[in-house]
Amino acid sequence: MSRSAHPAGPRHADVLTEGHYSAPAADLNVLDEKVWSRTVTRDADGALTVGGITVARLAEEFGTPAYFLDESDFRARCRAWSEAFGPDADVFYAGKAFLSRAVVRWLKEEGLNLDVCSGGELTTALDAGMPAERIAFHGNNKTVAEIERAVEAGIGRIVLDSFQEIVRVAHIAQRHGVRQRVQIRVTVGVEAHTHEFIATAHEDQKFGIALADGQAAEAVRRALSLDGLDLIGVHSHIGSQIFDMAGFEVSARRVVQLLAEIRDEHGVELPEIDLGGGLGIAYTSEDDPREPHEIAKALSDIVTRECESAKLRTPRISVEPGRAIVGPTAFTLYEVGTIKPLEGLRTYVSVDGGMSDNIRTALYDAEYSVALVSRTSDAEPMLVRVVGKHCESGDIVVKDAFLPADLAPGDLIAVPATGAYCRSMASNYNHALRPPVVAVRDGEARAIVRRETEEDLLRLDVG
Repeated sequence: MSRSAHPAGPRHADVLTEGHYSAPAADLNVLDEKVWSRTVTRDADGALTVGGITVARLAEEFGTPAYFLDESDFRARCRAWSEAFGPDADVFYAGKAFLSRAVVRWLKEEGLNLDVCSGGELTTALDAGMPAERIAFHGNNKTVAEIERAVEAGIGRIVLDSFQEIVRVAHIAQRHGVRQRVQIRVTVGVEAHTHEFIATAHEDQKFGIALADGQAAEAVRRALSLDGLDLIGVHSHIGSQIFDMAGFEVSARRVVQLLAEIRDEHGVELPEIDLGGGLGIAYTSEDDPREPHEIAKALSDIVTRECESAKLRTPRISVEPGRAIVGPTAFTLYEVGTIKPLEGLRTYVSVDGGMSDNIRTALYDAEYSVALVSRTSDAEPMLVRVVGKHCESGDIVVKDAFLPADLAPGDLIAVPATGAYCRSMASNYNHALRPPVVAVRDGEARAIVRRETEEDLLRLDVG
């Protein structure tokens, strides 16, 4: 591979003088374990490997860009969450993070439940053999057809998100001669420390039924009065990419207070409480996520303490990790194309993907790490912005990071922690072909979602 010289952007010393960016790692060849899946390492030649396979071999077989998912790591994280919460709680994997039939089978085998939020996710779950009673159905605007499918399948719970949905689900359940198990999603007025677009528990947003003005209490009254519904609990979700447990403490306190009010008014102690998901992962070395056993203990202690104070039996806790399971298990592999230095600013490194395979940087201003993975380098670090090939100035994959100054076209670079939402939110912008998802385990790799082809695009274009 050619290593032709090219003018580079600011080096380490220049960046430190500017004072806007933290210093690069002492050795860019050393992988930060916090942001990579557990079987990722470098071989004797300096190439990154996952599951015992080099990225060069993976790129040759599956092409780039591509998502490579460490199956052993995924399964280990499932087990860690299940063991942390134990048999007296329920762990629902949030399918919106990333879902495929292979993932559903892994979840089933590892003993986790699954939550879905669309008819397509429900279809995938059922088709792959997830027992319907282990599925929860979310969404702020479920269609009649989606509810019909869920009730007919015998879904374990539907999370009610509006007054209209309370009536709609009750009517459909009665027509099918069943009492559908449901929870009511409550917005508790807690705004998690996260991006505005992914904070979901303050009142001014589309999800749930507000607690503050008595709407949630009225929703409970209506649900308890309808023969087609079996109200088993309340649900709260306060946001995403959360590291601080303080928001969960406030949320739990307010939800338990609602449970106490339900007991006092209706003589009913609801048996379950779902605290949602949103636990953060490490995208960069500065992120410090908690381990599942720490989260489980913190949430259990919070709920137990609040219930004891309210003289309530402690309900069964449910949680919904999605990103926290799949996010760290995958990386996206790109090939470097154009390298464009801007004197005194940074070097723009263009790759063969972009916002069509990772919209999160453009949408949420998300931070990511990046590494040269096809080889090691002793060159000085240079400040780079990794960008895609789309016709948008906001087509940014990694805003600011350091890569070796001898980076050249044809090198392979990888962005870790892309297991969550990247493939789920991928698009065909500029008629790009969505990348494959490749599961790697014990020296074997297989596509669990194949790469789209131009024939796929044309097949949908019926004009």
